[in-house]
Amino acid sequence: MTAPRPADPPSEDLSRLADLHGVATSYSPSPDRTVAASATAVTRTLAALGVEASTPGAVRAALAARERELGARLLPPTVVGWGTGTPAALATLPEGTRLRVHTEQGETRASAEQLPPGVHRLTATAPDGRTATAYLVIAPARLPTPAARSHGLLVQLYSLLSRRSWGMGDLGDLTELAGWAGRALGAGFVQVNPLHAAVPGAPTDPSPYRPSSRRFPDPVHLRIEDVPEYAYIKDRERLDALLEKSGRLRTAVLEEGALIDRDAVWELKREALELLCDVPLGPGRRAAYCDFLAEQGQALEDHATWCALAEVHGSDWHRWPTGLRDPRSADTARARRGLMDRVDFWSRLAWLTDTQLTAAQRAGREAGMPVGVVHDLAVGVHPGGADAWAQREYFAAGMSVGAPPDAFNARGQDWGLPPWRPDRLAASGYAPFRELLRALFRYAGALRIDHVMGLFRLWWVPQGHPPTEGTYVRYDAEAMLAVLVLEASRAGALVIGEDLGTVEPGVREALRERGVLGTSVLWFERDWEGDGRPLPPESWRSDCLATATTHDLPSTAARLTGEHVELRDSLGLLTRPLEEERAEAAADTGEWLALLTSLGLLHGAGGSDTSSEEAEIQAVHRFLLRTPARLVGVWLPDGVGDRRPQNLPGTWDQYPNWRLPIADAQGRPVTLEDLAASPRLHALMAVLNEQGQAPPGPAAPGPSRA
Repeated sequence: MTAPRPADPPSEDLSRLADLHGVATSYSPSPDRTVAASATAVTRTLAALGVEASTPGAVRAALAARERELGARLLPPTVVGWGTGTPAALATLPEGTRLRVHTEQGETRASAEQLPPGVHRLTATAPDGRTATAYLVIAPARLPTPAARSHGLLVQLYSLLSRRSWGMGDLGDLTELAGWAGRALGAGFVQVNPLHAAVPGAPTDPSPYRPSSRRFPDPVHLRIEDVPEYAYIKDRERLDALLEKSGRLRTAVLEEGALIDRDAVWELKREALELLCDVPLGPGRRAAYCDFLAEQGQALEDHATWCALAEVHGSDWHRWPTGLRDPRSADTARARRGLMDRVDFWSRLAWLTDTQLTAAQRAGREAGMPVGVVHDLAVGVHPGGADAWAQREYFAAGMSVGAPPDAFNARGQDWGLPPWRPDRLAASGYAPFRELLRALFRYAGALRIDHVMGLFRLWWVPQGHPPTEGTYVRYDAEAMLAVLVLEASRAGALVIGEDLGTVEPGVREALRERGVLGTSVLWFERDWEGDGRPLPPESWRSDCLATATTHDLPSTAARLTGEHVELRDSLGLLTRPLEEERAEAAADTGEWLALLTSLGLLHGAGGSDTSSEEAEIQAVHRFLLRTPARLVGVWLPDGVGDRRPQNLPGTWDQYPNWRLPIADAQGRPVTLEDLAASPRLHALMAVLNEQGQAPPGPAAPGPSRA
């Protein structure tokens, strides 16, 4: 059998055409290696951008049209300016070009200098009569550096059950956690998983990173008893039955070893919310709800309409009747009118969830947290969900986001998330991105951006092709960053970029320049350009959130004991012999423990009975405090010795991803009340207060948050 012939590389004309549209024709998985993208991948990707390139003639015609367009263009669709200076893009305009700026604040100016932050409209008229209009994004030069170091907790909210939860952690639990952690532990923040709206229908995908909508939160997180109308539900017998069932769900998880069952929780909460929404709102509550409807406008109406239609036609809009696949069609307008009660129901749930999210942030701030709740922005949305339907013109049809092959995954990755079209984003002044950020910053003291490298480029995989046959598509990173910095500064919030793994050169530097913090995980911080040994604390970057682990990695206890290797072996995930994997893991851990010992950090903080493992976990966090990191995060399950990861990449049904409650070292579930009384957790958090909160070196004033 002969080996398959490598895919044909793009021709010279196709390569030029691709470059002019931001489509890469090669990529470098390592500094010493370049891999060419296939002509098929490039052609399919261009087609998703509306560029016909299926034949040599079509390529030549598209190339000529693109070159004419760029040659005649006075301005790009979106222009960026930083601070109060003149935007750089205006320096290329012909001499004598007249400018007119209609500012976001309602002013008209004849200059682009000294403009206030905002998204303005710019008109340029050249001496030869050519005219162009563009969006003008003016952002602060950078986000302020936090004035002082903060430490905080990282938790997957669903995993944090209290004695009041309905079978999974909820916003009532988050509010309690924020208030307690701020007051009792001196924590400056609580970081949670994405709380975006999930795609309905059983079984629901439990991953919070593949939502139906990133724009609106999921009402499954509501604390039913905290809704004011709860007190006025008339059918108390039916409500009592729901409470009894929710208690059984909670008991099953906490005492009987059951997994978190999101679908069962939602079934009960949905029935309770139907009862709640039958209760008329009082005048004040009605006015607040109407204000929310007006603020959210078309976006909320679209989201609620999709939810109502999904109840009738299923959760994949591609399978709906043809007329309903377009959110602006006459058929959709008629269907919306016919389902107005359900549209109002889903709109009200969005309001209730927003209200409780705001209360959680307020509780953290009132407890003394300088940051409060750190929310998580997933990299994309489900192709059949609400956002992909309501904003379908902004998504690339027939494409999925993923990752190219690398040293850790030779087959690449396909995440099943449709990418935004960079050309449509630019033409709209990045309106969908702006609205998304503004919605999240309503109740966030900081925002973590998953796979922040996606602001610069994303790996597009053509539908029906393996991820090895994809290619990178570039976004206008300056514009994306400007919008991000603008909206974060308006909210007085921090931004944390998840920049783990393979990162294109220059990305971390660009993020740091704009005040976006990175993410540094202890086990990955080695001198990769030198001897490969653990990086000493003084060599770490300061502009980051430093942690010992994340939701996608082994807990610290499992890492220290090597149990993460045994787990992967039991699931058949190892690619090398078990003994070889064990030896490598033990050597890695041994190097870190040796460094901790040499720095004098490995000693018990809880007295002479402190276990060796507990002392090592404390030492790891003492090490993090030795770094200049502005934020230090503690994975909450580490506080009680949890062994199990919340998500095990590379598994689907072999492991209960996203369905485990926080547990102790013996695997017994631990409630929020247990955590508040845990000597082990208190001892670990005491470590975070041993050396004070100010990181080494000066810090600029932090943002003001009223």
